[in-house]
Amino acid sequence: MEEPPLDVLIVGAGPTGLALAAQLRAYGVRFRIIDRHLDRARESRALAVQPRTLEALAPFGVSEELVRRGNPAVRLSMHLPGRTVRVPLFDLGVADTPYPFLLFLSQAETESVLGRYLTDGGTPLERGVELVGTVGAGEQVACRLRRGDGAEERVTTRYVAGCDGARSTVRQQAGIGFEGHSYPQTFLLADLEADGLEPGAAHACMTDAGMVFFFPLVSPASWRMLAIRPPDTPDTAGTAVSLAMLQSLVDRYVDLPLRLRDPVWMTDFKIHNRGAGRYRSGPFFLAGDAAHIHSPAGAQGMNTGIQDALNLGWKLAMVCRGTAPAALLDTYDAERAPVGRDVLRFTDLAFKIATSAHPLIRSARTRLAPRVAPLVLRPAPLRAAVFRRLGQLAVDYRRSPLTAAGSRPPRHGPRAGDRLPDTPPGLQALTARPGHHLLLCGPPGSWNGSPEPAAPARGRAGLLHVHRLGTNAPWAGTVHCLVRPDGYIAYLATGTDLTGLVAHLDRWLPPREPERPGP
Repeated sequence: MEEPPLDVLIVGAGPTGLALAAQLRAYGVRFRIIDRHLDRARESRALAVQPRTLEALAPFGVSEELVRRGNPAVRLSMHLPGRTVRVPLFDLGVADTPYPFLLFLSQAETESVLGRYLTDGGTPLERGVELVGTVGAGEQVACRLRRGDGAEERVTTRYVAGCDGARSTVRQQAGIGFEGHSYPQTFLLADLEADGLEPGAAHACMTDAGMVFFFPLVSPASWRMLAIRPPDTPDTAGTAVSLAMLQSLVDRYVDLPLRLRDPVWMTDFKIHNRGAGRYRSGPFFLAGDAAHIHSPAGAQGMNTGIQDALNLGWKLAMVCRGTAPAALLDTYDAERAPVGRDVLRFTDLAFKIATSAHPLIRSARTRLAPRVAPLVLRPAPLRAAVFRRLGQLAVDYRRSPLTAAGSRPPRHGPRAGDRLPDTPPGLQALTARPGHHLLLCGPPGSWNGSPEPAAPARGRAGLLHVHRLGTNAPWAGTVHCLVRPDGYIAYLATGTDLTGLVAHLDRWLPPREPERPGP
């Protein structure tokens, strides 16, 4: 018998595709995930997991394993000629996230944890399978897949999710442009051991001649080394990188007696800054590097991709299950494309400041910044703001068509469109179950004796979970809040009148059947 059509074909089994698969599985969606590579990444590539990513992955039970495997470094050591400046990063006492740190962890480990989660749950990762062509057919897409032995297969699916990297086949099939530029510098990258480095910190070695960075890992080696190829050496990107070459560069740039050894892998590469013109074209969606590539400044890339996937996943799931209107899928581009553009701008600016050869910028980078940074970052509120920006805790969807506030939103606390904070601790875990969550907050008796709390759940069994928080909530007073499946606030208002909330739900999560009258 012919196989029934898929709901979603995920192309690409890197961190973005794996995260999307995890969420689709949580909602019981019929999907497949394929990747043209025969094995997952074994080298480190991306090297850090941001706090918001750990929050977003926590519902799948994988975040604690990621933390166990990683290194939550808490300080930056800036090495200048003749002295070292230490800058505290995350000693902030940030109380609204369970993960108040940047987790240094190899991408290989991140993929291993997510892949094991899926395969242990019975989801096969189909490696050595490539998407080679698509043909639209009304509400379905016919996809031609090719295996490593040349055998081909044709499958039909409602939607195709392109998580297949910078050279995305899905993006090409969808006819979506990928505009931007390449940087002239060539970068050297290695995972290795480095004798002479203080453990438990990130190290930036800064001189007029150039810069070298060392980031702490646990596996596959203790350190990730990143440097720019010296401008007075031949630019031979793509050729073999040797340990002797890296040691020579360290001896030239680093005012420390370091000895490099035992490299796990070494490479050189070019960096690009490019973004997709849109994240959706009909049944095709783009996420991760297929939608945006940029410099590694701020460790934004993999994390942005995973959060693309988790934004898209619940929307695809609800539309495929018939519990939400098709218009819900239009909000993916509306919400994530601005985030992607912001990351492109931020990383481009940071990269240019870090690599500029202009005498004034170079002097500011190597002389002024190391002296000013400890003073500027000394106030905890400023460090907290930087932490939230880099940790992607500040991403919001306040302007999204999915976001609404009642006539009297709370004056203090998180706003509609913000992520739900983990305040009080455990609130994010309470709302981790698949579906929407309605939080009813207020003093004792606020919601007693009123029929309204039951109204939003009518016709939405299993789709809307109601929680009474009392006064142990992020807001003071009587407040009701609707939390989306990805942990962002969709609707927020004060008081016990749920008329506006029900209207919002009727638009985006309509009741599946009318309420039957009682006997």
